Amino acid sequence: MILLRNIVFVAIFYPISAMMALLSPLVAVGGRHAVVHWATGWTTFHRLCTRWILGIRVKVEGTRPTTPALYPAKHQAMFETMELQRLLNGPAMVLKRELANIPVWGWTVRKYGAIVVDRSASAKAMRGMMRDAKVAVDQGRAIMIFPEGTRVKPGETPPLKPGFAGLYRMLGLPVVPVATDSGIVWPRKGLKRPGVVTLRFGEVIPPGLPREEAEARVHAAMNALEKFPPL
Repeated sequence: MILLRNIVFVAIFYPISAMMALLSPLVAVGGRHAVVHWATGWTTFHRLCTRWILGIRVKVEGTRPTTPALYPAKHQAMFETMELQRLLNGPAMVLKRELANIPVWGWTVRKYGAIVVDRSASAKAMRGMMRDAKVAVDQGRAIMIFPEGTRVKPGETPPLKPGFAGLYRMLGLPVVPVATDSGIVWPRKGLKRPGVVTLRFGEVIPPGLPREEAEARVHAAMNALEKFPPL
């Protein structure tokens, strides 16, 4: 049954997603609002497919501010990337430059208002990231970042990359860490399984704390749901 669910999901979600991706440059002509609505439609479609085909339900814990905030999130699967886009009403996401440099698609990503980060972490790259982030905040949008830099397996707790500290210091926004256990039902390799994914919004961390304290509190809250997958 699990194999059948995965086959049906691939047969439905990915072809329609490819069609939406091909149409997205046309949507982008309409500007940021059009792209954000298009992206939210895509992530809502993803939610319906994962719920009714794969049998994955979502449990949301905690509350979040109604004003712009910085959301550093645990990253175990594509699942939370899609789900948080929907839950946070089209946040500006911090993305790797490689994604923004894809022909045509990259232009659409920039129209969405993504914050492009260069892994070199040079001063110029950081200034560009801060500029994009400030534009998003001025537009009243939340900022979402995966501060560990890449997807990790359940149970892994790598240190935060420098990008989070830079955004925290420069933007002066409250911080809401996001923990998840999505990797247990959505492994990087292998079949996706039915189950419950928890997205936990942690306690708000105020701006202006020393870097070490802010990073320690974010790291602990992001990893609050860490557990190893069943054998």
